[in-house]
Amino acid sequence: MKKIRIGSGAGYAGDRLEPSLELIEKGNLDYISYECLAERTIAIGQQAKLKDPTKGYNSLLEHRMEKALPLCWEHKVKLITNMGSANPAAAAAKCVEIARAHGLNGMKIACVTGDDLLPVIDKYMDTEVWETGEPLSKLPGEIVSANAYMGVEGILKALDQGADVVITGRVSDPAIFLAPIIHEFGWALDDWDKLGKGTMVGHLLECAGQVTGGYYAEPGKKDVPGVGHLGFPIIEIAEDGSFVVTKVPEAGGMVTPDTCAEQICYEIHDPTKYLTPDVVADFKQVKFTQIDKDVVKVEGATGRPKTETFKCSIGYRDCYIGDGEISYGGPGCVARAKLALDIMKERLELVAPNAFDELKFDIIGCNSLYWNPDYKYNDEPSEVRVRVAGRAKTKAVADIIPNEVEALYTNGPAGGCGAVKRTRDIVSVASILVSRYDVKPEVQVFQV
Repeated sequence: MKKIRIGSGAGYAGDRLEPSLELIEKGNLDYISYECLAERTIAIGQQAKLKDPTKGYNSLLEHRMEKALPLCWEHKVKLITNMGSANPAAAAAKCVEIARAHGLNGMKIACVTGDDLLPVIDKYMDTEVWETGEPLSKLPGEIVSANAYMGVEGILKALDQGADVVITGRVSDPAIFLAPIIHEFGWALDDWDKLGKGTMVGHLLECAGQVTGGYYAEPGKKDVPGVGHLGFPIIEIAEDGSFVVTKVPEAGGMVTPDTCAEQICYEIHDPTKYLTPDVVADFKQVKFTQIDKDVVKVEGATGRPKTETFKCSIGYRDCYIGDGEISYGGPGCVARAKLALDIMKERLELVAPNAFDELKFDIIGCNSLYWNPDYKYNDEPSEVRVRVAGRAKTKAVADIIPNEVEALYTNGPAGGCGAVKRTRDIVSVASILVSRYDVKPEVQVFQV
C-alpha cells in the first residue's frame, strides 16, 4: 500500500528553523509544511502591506527559504506553507528570486490567492460578528482586510500543475497537510471519512513541537528528554488513511499517546464537530497506541459533509496601545512598585482624565497574569516589574503612558531601572461567516 511522509516545518510565525532543516535532511520526507499563520499574524501582515505593497508576507520567509529551498530541491521534498500571509504573490516572487540565486533551475513555485474578500465585504455588513454579537457595520474602526479560511482546493490545483513549492495566504491550518495527502492518493473530496482522518493528520502536525513534547513538558511531572534540541513531528500515512506519528531518532523530545492527546485538545470546541472548510471532522473516538519508541499509531478519526460557510477574519483599525515598564528590586520592591502604580494613576488623572478606553496596571510577578486586584503580597519577591498599559483612539494620547512610566526614573520611587516604552497601532480582528461560493481560489505557477 502506498505511503507518504509529511513533516511539520513550523508551528507558528516565529518558530525555529533548525528542526525543519533536520527533517528535510534526515526525515525521508515527501512533503514538509510550514504552518505560520494565526488571526493575529495575518493582521500584522495586513499592517505591513498597508505601509509597503511589496510586504505583508511572513517576516522570516527569506530567512527560512534561503536554507529550506535548496535542501528541499536536493532531497526531493515538496514544500507547502501559508507564509504568504497577507501577500502570497509577493512571497512567491521572493521565493523565485531566492531559488534563482541558488541555481534551482526547473523548480516550480506556486502562489494561491483568493482568500481576500475585501472587495465584496460590503455585502456582509449585516452579518453578525462573533466577538460582539452585533452587525459588521458596527465595528468601531475602518475595515482594512477580510481573509476567508480557504480549504485544500487552491493547493490541490497547484500540486496538480507540478508545483514543488506552494505559497498560500489564509487557509485553514490542516489544509496545508491534508492537500498533499489528497493529491498523492487521489481521495475524493466527498470521502468524508478519509478527509476526517487527513484533518487529524493536519491537526497533529500544525503546531510542530507541541506534539513532540514541547508544550507538554513540565519538570518533575511530565519530563521530556532533549527539549533544548526539540525535534518536529513526522506523520507517515497510507492511502487508506491509517497513519503513525513519529520524529527523527536523533532529535530531542518524544512522541507518546500523552503528547498526542494534549495536542488533539488544542483549539477544539466540540471534538465531534471540528469545523473546517473541507470536512466536519469527528475526533471523539480517536485512539493513540504506542507501537515503538517515538512511534504512535492513530485511529478513529472520521468526518461528515462540509458546511456551506467559511470563517472570515476581519482586520480593522481599532486603537493605539501605549505601554511602559520599569523594574524594582531588593528589599521593599513590592511596596515601591505599588507606589509607582499609585503615582501613575494620579498622573493619568492629572494629565489625561477620561482619555483612555481601557487601562491596566500590573506588578509582574504578583498580579499581571491573572488580573487579581486582591493579591495580598504576602510573599515578598526579590524583584518585580511594573507595567502600565492603555487603549486610546489617538497615538498622542496613547504616548502619555510610556512617557509617564519612563519619568518614574527621576520622579517616582527609588531604584527604578530598565524602563521600556512603546506605542502600537492596533489592527484588531473580528470573525464572521461568509458563503464558500464567494471564495474563488486562484493559482499562479512560476518556473525557475
